[in-house]
Amino acid sequence: MTFKSKSAPDNSLDVNTFIFSISPLQLTLALTLLITGCTLGPDFKSPESPDTDSYTVDKSSNHLSTTTSKSGAAQSISIGKEIEGQWWTLFNSPALTQLIAQALEKNPNLQAASYALTQAQETAIAAQSSLFPTLDIVTKSTQQKISGAQFGNPNFAGSTYSLNSGSVQVAYTLDVFGGIRRQIESIEAEENYQRFQLEAAFLTMASNVASSAIQEASLRAQIKTTEQIIASLTHQLELVKRQYDLGSVSKINILSLQATLEQTRTTLPPLQLQLAKTRHSLTALVGELPSTKLSAEFNLSELHLPEALPLSLPSKLVQQRPDIKAQEALLHDASAQIGVATANLLPNFTINANVGTIATRLADLFVPGSLIWSVGGNLLQPVSSLGSLIHKRRAALAAYEQSAAQYKSTVLQAFQNVADTLSALELDATALKTQDTALQTALDNLELTRQQYQIGAVSYLSLLIAEQNYQKAQMGQIIAQANRYTDTVTLFQALGGGWWKRPDLSTHLITEQQKKSAP
Repeated sequence: MTFKSKSAPDNSLDVNTFIFSISPLQLTLALTLLITGCTLGPDFKSPESPDTDSYTVDKSSNHLSTTTSKSGAAQSISIGKEIEGQWWTLFNSPALTQLIAQALEKNPNLQAASYALTQAQETAIAAQSSLFPTLDIVTKSTQQKISGAQFGNPNFAGSTYSLNSGSVQVAYTLDVFGGIRRQIESIEAEENYQRFQLEAAFLTMASNVASSAIQEASLRAQIKTTEQIIASLTHQLELVKRQYDLGSVSKINILSLQATLEQTRTTLPPLQLQLAKTRHSLTALVGELPSTKLSAEFNLSELHLPEALPLSLPSKLVQQRPDIKAQEALLHDASAQIGVATANLLPNFTINANVGTIATRLADLFVPGSLIWSVGGNLLQPVSSLGSLIHKRRAALAAYEQSAAQYKSTVLQAFQNVADTLSALELDATALKTQDTALQTALDNLELTRQQYQIGAVSYLSLLIAEQNYQKAQMGQIIAQANRYTDTVTLFQALGGGWWKRPDLSTHLITEQQKKSAP
């Protein structure tokens, strides 16, 4: 299509005349290019789920039944059961539920992910305009002076005049080979990536809050037990000192007990430091400074251990993990970029049209004879840059393969997370049962050793050793009990957190953004 431009005849040219002045051949060619345009590059398909029906070598782990202990009920796993959207409520802790709700509104990482999604959404909407013609209105008014020398008549003094014009400019790039559509596809994939990044950020935040709450509960129990042990040893030391004054025991008994007491006291500050750091971590997770006092406090006795645990089918895991879905979106983006790079190798077709008026006086802009128009087409075939464009396409292919490898790595990591958690649930339950037995054994041994010491059958050193074994068993039981709660949180996180069973997170957060930005 050749470019042409001419002034309108004296009787002007109305819009209908302008449209039908385009030759049938030109119009047919333009419509054919538009309608029959193809989309180059691969059409993206979601990768298939791994062909497996089990998370571990031992398929019995799919129907895990954890061990019952005196300090914790058994947990059973139901294969194919879906996770609750608000899984943290299964711990029956109003304080935990309230803290996660607070973190949902104020956690800065979550807010950053939400704004990143908003940016991606707006960019995707803006990209849709690339499929349509651009329409611009241009008005211009200039004052000009000409000289006779410009026309070979230096004796002509020249004249000054005004020139006013107004025009409507239309440009349309025909997406013959689908480069624009692939670019939009790429941008929409980036939007999906940010959407699942937001879900992943929320899942991480909720899991961290729950895990920190469990750690706090465990530390409080350990601190309480340690303080009780210190109080008991202090009382025993006073008794031994009285016995020493009466001459019934030697000085070495006092020194041994004093050393045990001081050693026990040294274990208290590290526990208190861990508790302080855990509280600071919780305040940061809910978007507050460490100086803020949280009203919620957590104790193991106030947390309920969920007994019926869900386990998604292995074939569904890739659709439920937000990190896998985010990586899939990146793979889609890389696939679309191959189409963009391929289309850039081929000709680019553009149609330009301009309709306007021009006059030396504003009042004459719309009189007959002032109308001007132009219409033309442009075909651009890269030549000098063709070599670099070929290499860019090869780079796009390599980027896709890289993204595919990263996707596979993410899937493998997800299955490993689930397998690790299933093993932890079984083994930590067994460890707690063993710890219960060890605690009971240590208690029985301590009581027997005390009786024997009172009648002089054993030395005071034997009594101290029995005391220390009982203390270690107490602390071990607390840690083993807390591990089962943490394992449960880890399972919910490993299975994707149930985001598909609760209201859309992005809608809620974007609504909150709009409320904050409203005047």
